[in-house]
Amino acid sequence: MIAPLRLSYELACSPEHAFEVWTERLSAWWPRGHSASGSPDTLVVLEPRLGGRIFERTPDGDEIDWGEVTEWSPPQRFGYLWHIGRERAQATDVELTFVDLGDGRTRLDIVHSGWERLGDEGVAWQEANTRGWGALIPSYVAAAEA
Repeated sequence: MIAPLRLSYELACSPEHAFEVWTERLSAWWPRGHSASGSPDTLVVLEPRLGGRIFERTPDGDEIDWGEVTEWSPPQRFGYLWHIGRERAQATDVELTFVDLGDGRTRLDIVHSGWERLGDEGVAWQEANTRGWGALIPSYVAAAEA
């Protein structure tokens, strides 16, 4: 078993707002070109419901699946399978929890697990995703706190 990534961030906004920015405004803060297609004009979509798809829509209208919502408990938490660039059978699990710290602040806890589904590549993908989260989260924090 490969240990899950566990990340925590404090945000200067309510859990409701933090949840809404992640789930309903994903394309507004997702870094341009950070996609399977590499297109800077890709639209990133998260269907806000259990079983909802996470995908990119290219300027040509092509849709590339990235994942599937597996837990939906607004505004406290949601989870999804994440398989961007891979088959669904190799999906990892992402769980986000939005904890009310009071005084208009939220702690976002992220647990990213399931690396063993990637076989011998699991450790390398975990390390790559550690860097990926580091590149992604600043855009999210800026959007949530705006």
